[in-house]
Amino acid sequence: MKRYISELIGTMVLVLFGCGSAAIAGSVLGTVGIALAFGLSIVAMAYVIGDISGCHINPAVSIGMWIDGRLETKDLLMYIVFQCIGAIIGIALLVAIINSIPNLGGYAVTGLGQNGFGTASSVGINVVGAIIVEIILTFVFVFTVLGVTKKAENSAVAGIVIGLTLAFVHIMGIPLTGTSVNPARSLAPALFLGGQALNQVWVFILAPIVGAVIAGLLYKGLTLEDA
Repeated sequence: MKRYISELIGTMVLVLFGCGSAAIAGSVLGTVGIALAFGLSIVAMAYVIGDISGCHINPAVSIGMWIDGRLETKDLLMYIVFQCIGAIIGIALLVAIINSIPNLGGYAVTGLGQNGFGTASSVGINVVGAIIVEIILTFVFVFTVLGVTKKAENSAVAGIVIGLTLAFVHIMGIPLTGTSVNPARSLAPALFLGGQALNQVWVFILAPIVGAVIAGLLYKGLTLEDA
């Protein structure tokens, strides 16, 4: 249970600070600032809960680990459940913060760092493009996580590498889709906002899963080949 609670807390922190930076201060921070908020959240949590749960805090990462044989099926399902709960709690806290600042006009005005395509994308990317982007970005992220966490001697730097990787995929992805690469992170704001965000969220659940499966299978194949 300690591992599951750790995943809940880690995902809550990631979503609260990442999506919160986008919703509250996105216009000030810009793409790089928001990307760093997501990346630094991972760095912080990796060194706190990494030894407890592995600090997946992302269903896509857990799926990749499961494919590579580092996570049992029962744990995969429980990780995903607790990650989603953590994400929902993170967004609920963000909503409470936004609603306590009358000048912001409420979370319907600020948004909640949700993902989107078409009119919900800064550059107007279409649904096919959004799917392709999210598959690629998730593949790169999960592939990196699998590689850097494979050897115990990398533990001292793994959190930094993973955090920086999450930041750089966000730098490319934010203008396109808002960057998901994490179904839990996408589902939570969509549930609160409803409407377009909820109608489009399937892309940001499906595409990261596909990207994670590709990353897991390819990494497993490459490491088996080297063995």
